[in-house]
Amino acid sequence: MSEPTPAITLSALRKTFDRVTAVDGVDLTIADGEFFSLLGPSGSGKTTVLRLIAGFEQPTSGRVILGGDDVTRLAPFRRDVNTVFQDYALFPHLSVFENVAYGLRVKGVGKVETTARATEALGTVRLDGFGDRRPAQLSGGQRQRVALARALVNRPRVLLLDEPLGALDLKLREQMQVELKSIQAQVGITFVFVTHDQAEALTMSDRVAVFNQGRIEQVGTPVEIYERPATAFVAGFVGTSNLLPPDVAAGLAGQQATFSVRPEKIRLVASDHQAAVDEVLAGGVVHEVAYAGAASRIVVTLDAGPKVTVLRQNGAAQDGAADPAPGDPVRLAWGRRHAVRLPVDDTTIDD
Repeated sequence: MSEPTPAITLSALRKTFDRVTAVDGVDLTIADGEFFSLLGPSGSGKTTVLRLIAGFEQPTSGRVILGGDDVTRLAPFRRDVNTVFQDYALFPHLSVFENVAYGLRVKGVGKVETTARATEALGTVRLDGFGDRRPAQLSGGQRQRVALARALVNRPRVLLLDEPLGALDLKLREQMQVELKSIQAQVGITFVFVTHDQAEALTMSDRVAVFNQGRIEQVGTPVEIYERPATAFVAGFVGTSNLLPPDVAAGLAGQQATFSVRPEKIRLVASDHQAAVDEVLAGGVVHEVAYAGAASRIVVTLDAGPKVTVLRQNGAAQDGAADPAPGDPVRLAWGRRHAVRLPVDDTTIDD
């Protein structure tokens, strides 16, 4: 059996604006029906890649292939994609139903089919009964779902979402993350989601591409990206990571290499704790304690030099260790398997 045709293939994609290189040789394959996130800080190239897929920008070089067809030079309206933006872009003078049906009417779809498909799209985003309302009468989350229904009603092969949840408050944003993932599973089409929010990308995606300075640093599942970062940038940008330089790692673990250790992997242990075979011990002094609800972030200055952050669940002492305070000497432990070795020449974490 032949391999299924990918929804999107980007080949040596490059985009420059005057002297600025926004996208620098990106190669990427996105499977049909995948929820795929483009994650990175502002200016990393992720939104430009989305615009290149949509056809809003033309690449300086390279190719964009959708469903096996080279669409690099095709106009946006000739590509089997739709885009949902952060600002919704709804027509304020039209009803919710009219907003959703607008694209079908422009395409000349018959009235009966338009009504059926628009009604179905509103049902998919759980807005049954809202068709007669105007956008101004809706909440932010409801307006976002109208924009989503308007994009889905055209039944595109690929749906592009450009930071669509950025304007929502935290609680509503978290609710919409769950809803978006549920809707994507229901309709079964490919979602390409642009975000700078690491938690959002990890929560929603089948796979994630982490962008930095126009290039992809790593592509993988959320577990792979978080637990096994390929570079120091990924380790530092996706969540919080403690970076142990070669000289410190050599003294603590006997290995001359740069390692990344996540804060939740480090435990505070009693002063007489004996290290297991697969464990690393380190001493230090508490520099700062920050209460964060369910957990506290404890910054410790290691005897070996650098500061590390420990994430500790509140209300649960670990291995008999008392709750620490600034200035207290402490002992830390982490499993060797939780220390991820990074490339030799990759020793810094960029903001």
